[in-house]
Amino acid sequence: MRILITGATGTVGRNVVEQLIAFDPTVQVRALTRNPDADLPAGVEIAVGDLAAPETLADAFKDVDAVHFINFAGEQYGAIPDPAAIVALAEQAGVRRSTVLGGIAAGPLEQALAASAIEATFLQPVEFMSNALMWWAAPIKAESRIREPFGDRLSAMVHPVDIGAVAARVLLDGGQDGQTLVITGPEVLTMQDKVRHIGEAVGREVEYVELTVDEAREKWRGEGMHEGLIAFLIEALGNTPVEGRTVADTVERLLGRAPLSFAQWTREHADAFK
Repeated sequence: MRILITGATGTVGRNVVEQLIAFDPTVQVRALTRNPDADLPAGVEIAVGDLAAPETLADAFKDVDAVHFINFAGEQYGAIPDPAAIVALAEQAGVRRSTVLGGIAAGPLEQALAASAIEATFLQPVEFMSNALMWWAAPIKAESRIREPFGDRLSAMVHPVDIGAVAARVLLDGGQDGQTLVITGPEVLTMQDKVRHIGEAVGREVEYVELTVDEAREKWRGEGMHEGLIAFLIEALGNTPVEGRTVADTVERLLGRAPLSFAQWTREHADAFK
């Protein structure tokens, strides 16, 4: 079996690759990337291409049985220009099964897959635990402080290993065609819970400073975020949907074990915050 992973060098994509190999060392993994020198596990085949340019994908889909898709293009989470063309190429190449890493609402890629002959399973992970590295590692290292809005928000945040493992299991086994799988961690956390777990992992107290929405916008603009991403964050963090703050049974049901906890994640990545 040959499986193509798009976004293979990203947080989730790399975990999909690693979990596929862990579950079935005989599986042939092909990674779609714009970088021909990408650092990937031994034995992974690199296919150079870009979801933003369907004309670069024909060779990537050749002899592929299943595909893990991301539903965005580029580092700023931009829209895929022609998802219908991508799905048509996959279908013509004989792809039989797919997973899609997406958000709460189904976009054009999901709709194109649902209308195709390809089995499609839609993955909806909630807040990634690994976002703490992107948002908080630098300020915690510098001043032991987190500055964020919406201090009362709740999150059932998920370990990226669990997202990768669920995707890998579906790609290998199938049986989830047309389903939407919400992927969460084992508990609902407050901001203070997160701060406490990080503090325990690094061995010192970490302070949380709550920002207003306007202060958060100014901070994120200063960090180079585009307005679309800022608007998304304000909505996602300020009006977290029920799926994002409710523990789902997806990990336990598909993997036969409990989801990995944020406390475990912080211990694994403690050095990044010291």
